[in-house]
Amino acid sequence: MQVSPIKLQVFSSSSLPAPIHPDLNPGRFGIRTPLDRPPDLSIKLAATSNSKPCSPAGEFIRHLSLSSVLLVGLGLNSIWACPSAAAARILPASTSSSGHSQESLENVVVEESENFEDEDMKLAFEKWKSKSYALTVPLRVVALQGSFPSVWLRDFLRSQGKRVRFRPEYRRSLGDIFYEIVDPYKKGKINPKSAVAADLVTLGDSWLNFAISKELIEPIQGAEDQVWFQELSDKWKEYLRRSSDGNLDSGGRIYAVPYRWGSMVIAYNKKEFQKHKLAPVEDWSDLWRPELARKISMVDSPREIVGTVLKYMGASYNTTNIESQVFGGKQAVLQQLQKLVQQVRFFDTKDYLKAFKAGQVWVAVGWSSDVLPFAKTLSNVSVIVPKSGASLWADFWDLHMKSTLIIIMDLIL
Repeated sequence: MQVSPIKLQVFSSSSLPAPIHPDLNPGRFGIRTPLDRPPDLSIKLAATSNSKPCSPAGEFIRHLSLSSVLLVGLGLNSIWACPSAAAARILPASTSSSGHSQESLENVVVEESENFEDEDMKLAFEKWKSKSYALTVPLRVVALQGSFPSVWLRDFLRSQGKRVRFRPEYRRSLGDIFYEIVDPYKKGKINPKSAVAADLVTLGDSWLNFAISKELIEPIQGAEDQVWFQELSDKWKEYLRRSSDGNLDSGGRIYAVPYRWGSMVIAYNKKEFQKHKLAPVEDWSDLWRPELARKISMVDSPREIVGTVLKYMGASYNTTNIESQVFGGKQAVLQQLQKLVQQVRFFDTKDYLKAFKAGQVWVAVGWSSDVLPFAKTLSNVSVIVPKSGASLWADFWDLHMKSTLIIIMDLIL
């Protein structure tokens, strides 16, 4: 019987797929393989080449030998391929499953990238919300000369910073501002330098009814819910409510927001009164005293002048029907008005206090907003509110109907 050798190749480390990570378990120490190629572990077995079958005992021994060799070979290759049993990893079995794994990995990477982008956008949005932006648009104001306290301008500019472009302009009289606002609506042409093109302007009470009736200003929405309105007294709230014609109306709408108020007052020079042994001024009737003829200066305001006459005659500033509400009617009022004109030396809204300071007159009649600051700069000056009462006035903000301008209303109550 001729026997030929049969060569069985045992799997070695070089024939197995390489691991994905060079160290499958970096945290543990395993068996390290030598750098040289492992020796040939092939086993040669002798087998019969003839066709005669082996005996049952021989067949059993042959199968047992092959199984033992195979098990031993696999065990040795396990040592070569894996540093430790705990580090064993099951590799993908087929190309298709490897593709699915790659696709899943890409999905995870894309999802993580999207999460990073969403997080970056969220952080950027939070940073944008936390920023404060200063006023950069130009603010042009046309106001009555002397109506803006200097402390207002200083505080406003300080709060807005250097980037605000604030340009205040002043007019000598309220009438000049009113005509600049009304003329463009009549002519249909707006001058960029006029008051109507400004962001803020000042108007007087003499034109308040007209401005409301002609829809030059509009009601202030939600004014009743504002803190400033709720803290006002009932008397002030009544003065703010107006009908569509501009008249006082307890059930009317609110067209104005007050920011300051005052009254008519009388200032007199105590030194001159003492020098000439004159009784101090106490009421409106003192303006008709003969010894004060041509010694009085007064604001050039028809309402204040006529109101002074009405108070002297015992009537109200708010008289609506002179014939029925004033004794003697219009004729009597005109007579007293002529006498007052003879007593007053200057009717001038701008310079009536200059004449008082220069000593040309001893008495000055005007608004408290003008007289009180002026009197603080002088000595021997007394300021009084007439005993029989005086008109009250207030400055207001109002919303312009046609061009959404904000209007400062100087309302005399």
